[in-house]
Amino acid sequence: MEGNGFRDRIQEFQQRNAIILGISFDSAEDNRAFKEKFDFPYDLLCDTGKTVSIAYGAADDQASHPSRVSYLIDPAGKIAKVYESVTPADHPDEVLADLG
Repeated sequence: MEGNGFRDRIQEFQQRNAIILGISFDSAEDNRAFKEKFDFPYDLLCDTGKTVSIAYGAADDQASHPSRVSYLIDPAGKIAKVYESVTPADHPDEVLADLG
C-alpha cells in the first residue's frame, strides 16, 4: 500500500521539511480508523463534498472515489509536480528524489 511507504520513510520526508497528507471522500471517523489501523504518522483529510478533488482534477462530481494522484506542492503553495500514475512501492522514493 502506498501509504505504508510514506509511513515507513516519514523521517526522510521530515528532514526535507515535507508534509505528507492523504485525502479521500471518506468520513472523519473512517479516516481516523484507517490511520490508526495502518499507524500513519500523517493526517488524512476528508473531502466528503469532493471540492478539493474536483479542484485538483482528481475526480468529477459523479466519482465514487478520487483518482490515485499525488501532488508535490512547493513552499509557496504551487503545484511543483503531479504524479498521475504511480507504483505504490516506488512512489515514496520518487517523491524523495524530487524533493532533493
